[in-house]
Amino acid sequence: MIPVVSRAAQPPQNAASSAKPGVRSPLAELLHALNQPLTGLQCSMEVALAGPRTNEEYVQGLREGLVLTGRMRVLVEAIREVMDGGGQKSEEPGTTDFKTVLREVLDELWPVAAVNGVRVTLDCSSDFSRLVRAGGRRFSSLVFRTLESVLSLAERGSVLRIEMGGGADDGADGAWVRICWHAGMRSAEFSRPELGLVVAQAGWERVGAKWERECTGTLETVTVRLPGVFAGTSS
Repeated sequence: MIPVVSRAAQPPQNAASSAKPGVRSPLAELLHALNQPLTGLQCSMEVALAGPRTNEEYVQGLREGLVLTGRMRVLVEAIREVMDGGGQKSEEPGTTDFKTVLREVLDELWPVAAVNGVRVTLDCSSDFSRLVRAGGRRFSSLVFRTLESVLSLAERGSVLRIEMGGGADDGADGAWVRICWHAGMRSAEFSRPELGLVVAQAGWERVGAKWERECTGTLETVTVRLPGVFAGTSS
């Protein structure tokens, strides 16, 4: 099972000072990414029509075009997910216990972590017990998408650390979740796991959270600050 340490975790520092200026929204980032393979495909077609080509050159151009088209399809799927809120059907409004959802998702992803050789630890303040103002299915899907993507990006044999803080005395603005992992071999900039995190970011922001992502060497950190998400504390 996933080890749990209950203690007063150190709150994350505000990343505003290190954030890049002009950071795009998830949708804007995906649209910007879509422009790259579109431009590449246009250039490939223009080259093919510029003059006589050998059969081998035509075949190579078609292969490159198929690769670019595949990238565009993946990006369009991600854009669709962001636009329709992850494809989740509407459900009755209610509240969900955040810690309970997180533990259930981690238990569900435990086999994935084992196959990937990633050890998961959960460090949670003993007084962190929050009711999320969101339907259970929607919120569970959001947490699952986030952690599934991170597990796919984490280096084999590394530790994925999840910390939760902000107790009942801190107010809703003090609640936060921090996910840290060491990145494995760099994959394509818009690989499915990377796109999964972009879609997850859009989902968190849709429910009122604030998303921050930082990279220091191979260490990746995502901090989700939760003002406006909580409906109170659970007993």
